Amino acid sequence: MTTFSKIGFIMATLGSSIGLGHIWRFPTMAGQNGGAVFIILFVFISVTIGVSMLVAEMLMGNRTHKNAQDAFYELDETKHKRWHYAGLTVIGGPLILTFYGVVLGWVCYYLAFVSFHLPSNMEESKVVFGALTQNFWAQILSFGVVMALTAYFVARGVKSGIEKLNFILMPLLFVIFIGLLIYAISMDSFGKSVNFMFASGFDFNSIQDQGFIESSKQLFSFLFNKITPSVLVDSMGQVFFSLSLGIGIVITYAAFTQKNQNLFHAALWVLIPGIVISIIAGLTIFTFVFEYGSASDVGSKTGLVFITLPVMFEKMGTAGIIICILFMIGLGFAGLSSTISLLEPSIKWLEDKTGKNRVFLSWSLSVLIFIVGSVLILSLNESHKELQIVGKSLFEWVDWISANVIMTFGGIAACVFVGYAIKKEHLREWTKGYFGPVMFAFWLFAIRILAPFMVFAIFVYERG
Repeated sequence: MTTFSKIGFIMATLGSSIGLGHIWRFPTMAGQNGGAVFIILFVFISVTIGVSMLVAEMLMGNRTHKNAQDAFYELDETKHKRWHYAGLTVIGGPLILTFYGVVLGWVCYYLAFVSFHLPSNMEESKVVFGALTQNFWAQILSFGVVMALTAYFVARGVKSGIEKLNFILMPLLFVIFIGLLIYAISMDSFGKSVNFMFASGFDFNSIQDQGFIESSKQLFSFLFNKITPSVLVDSMGQVFFSLSLGIGIVITYAAFTQKNQNLFHAALWVLIPGIVISIIAGLTIFTFVFEYGSASDVGSKTGLVFITLPVMFEKMGTAGIIICILFMIGLGFAGLSSTISLLEPSIKWLEDKTGKNRVFLSWSLSVLIFIVGSVLILSLNESHKELQIVGKSLFEWVDWISANVIMTFGGIAACVFVGYAIKKEHLREWTKGYFGPVMFAFWLFAIRILAPFMVFAIFVYERG
């Protein structure tokens, strides 16, 4: 069987996790949740629970070299062997693609058209974005380009398509955003951005005459008091969303790994660069917003990327056009690596179940996704009220079902399965190459107790 190289697996999994979640969703969530508190919680949960969940799903694919559903079946040590039904969450990838591909299409549209004619104020920017969501043919064209590229690279396979593309896209993505960060550092408002992201606006002048210990106590007390159930749940949700957990992506990619792969190191190499690119994106975006906007703009719920930032870029003059183009290219790279990851698990599953050619399956499923996505685009149009249910468009419903039902169920299923349906002595044997006794005990506690609690808390809170 064709396998990833060790670095190729890391690049591919990193590409799936970075996506729009780290660059688009992370700054928006940080802005809405006060900056530092959200970021500290996100990082803490990522390096404890997040990495544990990653290793659990990687282990399933690495031990079986099977698609997500068959991985559940082969490792299932329970009497009735019914866990394979949990593997059907691979349908989540194509379902998410029906709207995620549309959003990435918006990025393509902004890159091609809006970057050269940036709106000069917030009202104009809202009109531009609103006009796009009402323009069926512009969205169809950009969505079609996204799905065609996705099908092409998935059809080429693991080595020639997915691995090779991510070897190109991931380094370019970091180069673009590091370049943008360097530009942001030269701005007067960079300090405000740092303060917002790491101190939530704490007034350091109030502790300038105090010692380090007392100052630290006041800072941590200030941050701790800002922790609310909403911030905590949003932080947990961002970890879950950004790591591509629960829909078979990690299991499927790990199925193409070598048996001696150090899964813990691989998980860290996926996790840490993801956190780094999130922070770089946040520092860059918030610097632009503070420099050319106001403090209220950082918490924009109307669309930090598609509405707020274009106005900020316009105020930079010619440099703003260049920065906008680079930003949208970087966002496009991240999004494309994720759309490929969303399609691959279902293609692997269909290959194993039908024996059909990968090229045929990739293009056929992409056409089906395109058709469904076209209906979702229509549902955004105000003239198609028949495509709305209880005040929400089909686009919004599919988004909600994918993130809040399928990914939630898939994530908790994988953790509970690995933690309880596989014997402890087998887990210890399989992980002894990279987990010592203490690390193994914590990992098992994390996937048995902490991760299910996290998913359950998100599930309950969002429905409360």
